[in-house]
Amino acid sequence: MVIEHPRFFYKDTLSKYFDDKQTLDLVLMNPPFKGAVDPGDAHPTLAGKSKKSELLFLHLILRVLDMGGRCAVIVPDGVLFGSSKAHVEIRKKIIEENRLDGVVSMPSGVFKPYAGVSTAVLLFTRGGTTDRIWFYDMEHDGFSLDDKRQPVAENDIPDILNCWRHRFDADFTTQNEERLAELKMQIAPLKVERLQLHKEINRLTFENAVAPADDEPTRIALEADKQRLAQLHEQMSPLQAEINQLNRQFWVSKVQVKANKYDLSASRYRQVEQDEAFYDVPQVTLERLLKLEKVMTIEAHDLQALLGKDI
Repeated sequence: MVIEHPRFFYKDTLSKYFDDKQTLDLVLMNPPFKGAVDPGDAHPTLAGKSKKSELLFLHLILRVLDMGGRCAVIVPDGVLFGSSKAHVEIRKKIIEENRLDGVVSMPSGVFKPYAGVSTAVLLFTRGGTTDRIWFYDMEHDGFSLDDKRQPVAENDIPDILNCWRHRFDADFTTQNEERLAELKMQIAPLKVERLQLHKEINRLTFENAVAPADDEPTRIALEADKQRLAQLHEQMSPLQAEINQLNRQFWVSKVQVKANKYDLSASRYRQVEQDEAFYDVPQVTLERLLKLEKVMTIEAHDLQALLGKDI
């Protein structure tokens, strides 16, 4: 979208002097974060709602949008999950009295070096009904998330735009689900092998620690398993990256959100599979402790003989 003839007005839109109501069809806003507004200076429709500017701007947007008007606004993460009455009230108002179309959660660092706070984009339509909400949990924006903000290869923004455009496309959803299932089938045996390698490396690491200095086979076997584990990680990395990408967008019902006090944190609803971690069974750990004690006893006797006196 190109604005051919932009007009700029220097006004405090939260003040009592800004009376616009249902005059706009579209609002794109990146309001100030963490500001505080004097209730005496706020517009009567905003006075008493909150002192936090990020919340007052949301009330303002709902006031100035005409019915059917759309909004995309950047808010600090606290707006999504804040538990105060004012936080819950504005989220409830957006969801229950309007249509919350989408929430794009952004990582902290997007606004560095000016601010390190995590942020999100709320996309909603004035009026209408919220039945379910589309979420995207963004992890990369094409730049490093430090103060330098250098260009990097990882960038979720093209995928966000593509998924947003096709969010109601059943074929698109089916293709993603089929691809996700295929990737999980490919990576499953690799995860099983990785778990087995962790078990064997753990065993060999212990054996290598208690073995004589000239026990070359154990050391060679340990190095071979470590190399295989590194190769396995290289095989799994692109598969896991694509799985993560496909899992970044998802739908959440209003019923779910309402049950969580209208919490809009993507992390609350995103389904992330936890890989099985390897742990030795207690019996194995106990056996190794006993073996280690025997080795220490033998070495202590050898040292006693070397010193030629009692310890």
